[in-house]
Amino acid sequence: MTKLPSPDTPQRLSDLIEPTTRRRFLANASVLSLAIPGVGAAIAACSPGAEKSTDSTTASQAPATAAQGAASPILHNPDSRLDTSLMKGGHPSSSAAGTTPATTTYHRFDPTLPPLGSGNLKLHWRTKQLPIRISDTEVVAAWTFEGDIPGPLVHCRVGDTVEFTLTNDVDIPHSMDFHAAQIDPKQAFRSVPKGESVTYTFKPKWAGAFMYHCGTSPVLMHIGSGMFGAIVVSPREPLPAAKEFVLVQSEYYLADAANGLRAFDYNKMLSTLPDYAMFNGRPNQYMKDPIKVKVGDRVRFWVVNAGPTHPCNFHVVGEQFDTVYLGSPPGSAIRGVQTWDVAPGGGMCFELLCDVPGEFPFVNHGFGHGQKGGIGILVVEG
Repeated sequence: MTKLPSPDTPQRLSDLIEPTTRRRFLANASVLSLAIPGVGAAIAACSPGAEKSTDSTTASQAPATAAQGAASPILHNPDSRLDTSLMKGGHPSSSAAGTTPATTTYHRFDPTLPPLGSGNLKLHWRTKQLPIRISDTEVVAAWTFEGDIPGPLVHCRVGDTVEFTLTNDVDIPHSMDFHAAQIDPKQAFRSVPKGESVTYTFKPKWAGAFMYHCGTSPVLMHIGSGMFGAIVVSPREPLPAAKEFVLVQSEYYLADAANGLRAFDYNKMLSTLPDYAMFNGRPNQYMKDPIKVKVGDRVRFWVVNAGPTHPCNFHVVGEQFDTVYLGSPPGSAIRGVQTWDVAPGGGMCFELLCDVPGEFPFVNHGFGHGQKGGIGILVVEG
């Protein structure tokens, strides 16, 4: 018989990650409701008989199959007290997704900021689980938006209309949280089961570099497995002409290889000791294939830190930033900066004038992470 912890003993959320029977879940849930106030109501809300809340966003429901039986459970997010291990018999503690296809090839993630469009964006993305090669020797079992880590780079202006639809094509519920949006998160950022979609619209109010990510619980697992990216919101008034690049720092916490594939490991994420820290999903990729500009170019780095846990202490060796925007560009500029910290979940804009030719490493100056892959080269050609 399973021994339950005392009500006086705090229970870790990770204890619920392993697959569980309904009986064990109900027993654990009673203890969890003592340890985390309010979770009992959240659990009740996701039961099949719970009343469905109304909202202003659009959810397209796939017809229930005979195997599904009753309607899909209502998944309320981004309430990270409600772990999706409570759904469908358990949430995996790793991202393992089968064997590695022989066709999995390495590709460099292009850091170039995409050009601005017509003024309004209509995005329809799908969730995908697939292997991604991060080096010549390693392949990870990734959870993704649109099939890559990070997800697509998005570029718009302040006040543009962004209409976003997420369709979930995989068994695990997923969601989308845009940090650039001001919107009711319980409705817009809610999780959707396999075969269903959620649609919402927002207008960014502030310029800057913003993270987006899956907000389904446990959020650590979903961000840590690759479900993140960057949206750059330019101000209405143009900034000085520059070569613009987007760098999304993240950390990888990986299990040992099995069948040529390394899964993302939730318990390792909880340890906060990553195997790699990197820019744009691949350790050291811009060492092997640097970013190249010319003498006289102004370079603008939009740096987003997806974490999920550690800061990015951004620095360019042999240079100084003549401008760093503490808030929304072009306001709140400070001059002559050597290094500045970008917090997990945050983003900042860094500018420098390349008036000296050479090879300039850009790095997370927290070198425990810089030497785990968070480094690249900016080549300034004469």
